[in-house]
This record gives sequence, C-alpha cells and structure tokens, in this order.
Amino acid sequence: MGRNLNKMLDERTDGRRDHIVAESDSGDVEQLTLPELRKARKMTQAQLADVMNIRQASVAQTEIRKEMMASTLRSYVEAMGGKLSFVAEFPDRPPVSLQGLGNSGIFPRRRPHSPVSPKPEPG
Repeated sequence: MGRNLNKMLDERTDGRRDHIVAESDSGDVEQLTLPELRKARKMTQAQLADVMNIRQASVAQTEIRKEMMASTLRSYVEAMGGKLSFVAEFPDRPPVSLQGLGNSGIFPRRRPHSPVSPKPEPG
C-alpha cells in the first residue's frame, strides 16, 4: 500500500477505512500518480502536451498539483485515451456515478504567441 494511502487512511475514523484497505489489497483498483499514469500509457510530457494543445511546462505543473479542476483532470486523462469518472459512495445506497463534471473531449487551445514589437523610436 502506498505511503499517501496510508496517510489518508490514518486520517479516516469511520468504516470507510476498512473498505479502502480491502479495495487496495484486493487489487481491484490500481493506484497511480498522474506521472505514473502517463508513463504507464507510454507518453512523454511533450507528447501529452501536443495532444492537449498546451505547453509541456503546463503538463509538468498539472502533474505536481495537489488540487485541480475536474475539467483539467478530465482533459489530462482523455488526452491519454482514457475516460474519467467520478463515483460518490454513501453508506445507505449503492454507488452513484456523477455526470457533467468538467468539459468532455475539449482540450484548451494554445494562446497565440504575441509578437514582440520593437519600441517606437522617439521622434
């Protein structure tokens, strides 16, 4: 079990801790960081940036963020050919798949580089 998962589990006080441990130990859900996921898909940051039509530096920044918008994460996953889903779990009902979070299939457009104009000569 990963170090981050252990830390998260230490903070859990309810019955979810046992459920998370069981899922993690059963191997049903693989846990990867964004860079690990990208590497598992055999993509470089530059390749992913090209698909997303953004700069490689933006991919690097996304991979180290602790928080991000759902649409950013969805774009990252979809650029690798995946589909992002969100599931809410409650103790009194079956899991619910949440719909409509983030933009699907739309990658941000690169901002055009504005040409640097020489300063006008004082006249």
